[in-house]
Amino acid sequence: MAQLKFASGLSRLGTESAFMVLARAQKLAAEGKDIINLGIGQPDFQTPDHIVEAGIKALRDGHHGYTPANGLPALREAVAADLHRRHAVEVNPDSVVVVPGGKPTMFFAVMMFGEAGAEIMYPNPGFPIYESVIRYSGAVPVPIALKEENGFAFSADEVLGQITDKTSLIIINSPANPTGGVTPRAEIDKLVKGLQDHPHVALLSDEIYSNMLYGGREHVSLLQYPEIRDRLIMLDGWSKTYAMTGWRLGYAVWPDACVDHVTRLCINDHSCVNAATQYAGIAALSGPQDAVHDMVAQFDKRRQIIVDGLNALPGIRCSDAAGAFYAFPNIEGTGLTATQAQDLFLDKAGVATVAGTSFGAWGEGYVRFSYANSAENIREALDRIAKLL
Repeated sequence: MAQLKFASGLSRLGTESAFMVLARAQKLAAEGKDIINLGIGQPDFQTPDHIVEAGIKALRDGHHGYTPANGLPALREAVAADLHRRHAVEVNPDSVVVVPGGKPTMFFAVMMFGEAGAEIMYPNPGFPIYESVIRYSGAVPVPIALKEENGFAFSADEVLGQITDKTSLIIINSPANPTGGVTPRAEIDKLVKGLQDHPHVALLSDEIYSNMLYGGREHVSLLQYPEIRDRLIMLDGWSKTYAMTGWRLGYAVWPDACVDHVTRLCINDHSCVNAATQYAGIAALSGPQDAVHDMVAQFDKRRQIIVDGLNALPGIRCSDAAGAFYAFPNIEGTGLTATQAQDLFLDKAGVATVAGTSFGAWGEGYVRFSYANSAENIREALDRIAKLL
C-alpha cells in the first residue's frame, strides 16, 4: 500500500462551504426531496444570447489555439474601455491580466505578498478563499471584522489601527460576499488617506459585484484613487454581472511593478484563458447592457421580498442588503448556532442556506441567503422556515 507524504501546506488549505452545501442539497433532491436552493452564489439567469453567439462564432472561426498569457489584446482593451465608462478612470490595457475566474487573482496576489512572517488582512465574515489562501501561503491572516451595526462595512480606523510593519497586503470587498454590505465613500476616503503612512502595504480590492447595488447606492472603485494605483490590484470579471460563472473568465488591473510577475504566474499555472471565452467576454463588455440592467432590477425586487420576509420570522432580524445578491440575517434570537440553523433549514424545511461561520468566525449568529432564485421560490422558502420556527 502506498505511503504518500503530502506537503505540509496542504493541511492549511481550506475550502468553500457553499459547494459542500450544494452537494448535500443535490443529494437530497436526487433522493426525491423538494429542495429550494438559496445557498449557491451564482445568478439564476442564462448568459445573454449575444455573448453565447460570440463564443460559438469564435469556435467556428477557428480560434482554437493558445492566446497571450495575459489575455487577448482586444479583450484587455475592452476591459479598459468598460472601466472608463463605469468608473471614469484611465486604465492601460497592458495593466490588465485576464484569468479563468476571480480566484486566480486572489491566489496570485496572496502568493505574491504572502509568506512566513508576513501578515495579510482580510474581511471577516468574507469570501472563505481569502483566509484559506493566506494560511496556505504561510502568512498570518488578520481579520477585518465586519459588523452588523456598521451595515457590514469596514471601519477605516479599525483597519488602519491593525496595520503593522509585517502587514504586506490588505484585501477589501465591496459590495461584499456574504453580507451584501457596501462600504461608503467616506470610509474608503479615510482608508486611502491613512494608507499614505504605510507605503509598504499592497491592496487587493475585490469588486466582482460592482454592478449590483441597490437603493441608490454608488459603487466606489479604488481605481478612482490615483495616490494608491501603484500598489492596487483591482479584481473584477464576468461571472456575476453577465451570468457567466461556468465560462470561467475574470480579470484584474495590476500595478506596473506586478504585471511581469503575475504574467509569469499565469504561464506557470494555466498558460492562458481559452480563446472562445475571451471572444465572448469582448461581446459582453462592448455589446448591449440591457440584460445586465434587467437582471439587477429582478435582484432588487427579490432583495426586498427576502429582507422583509426574514424580518417577519421569529427570532430573526435582517439588515438591508445593499449590494450583491445575498441577505445575511442575524439568527441569534432563534437560539440556534449558524451551523445548526443551516442544517435545520435544509433537513427539515428543504431550504439550502450557508452558515455564517463558513465565512469566518465573525459569521457566528448569521446565515447567508442567496436571492439568486425566483421570487416564487423565495416566498415558498420563507414560508417553510416560518412554519419550522
